Amino acid sequence: MTPPRSEGFVRMPDAEFEAILARAAEKGAKRALADVGLDGNEAALDIRDLRSLLDCIRLVRRTAMQTAVRMITTGVMLALLAGIAIKLKLFGGGP
Repeated sequence: MTPPRSEGFVRMPDAEFEAILARAAEKGAKRALADVGLDGNEAALDIRDLRSLLDCIRLVRRTAMQTAVRMITTGVMLALLAGIAIKLKLFGGGP
C-alpha cells in the first residue's frame, strides 16, 4: 500500500511519521556508536570510564593551575621579604 500523494508530497498520519523518525534515529545512533567502537555489551562501562577519565583530566588541570598560582604567589612574597630584609640591612653590614 502506497501512501496518498498530494501536490508531490507524501501524506501519512503523525503517529506513523514519528514512529519512522524514532526508528531512523535509533538506527543512526547505533551506527554512530558502532563507528566509534562503543557498541556491544561493554558500551555503558566504556562510556562511564571515559567520563571518569575526563573528570580526572579536569581535576589535574585545576590542581595544576592552583599549584602554579601558589608557586608564583610564594615567589613574589619571598622576593618582597628579601627586598625588605636587604633594605633594612638585616643580613649584616653592607656598604
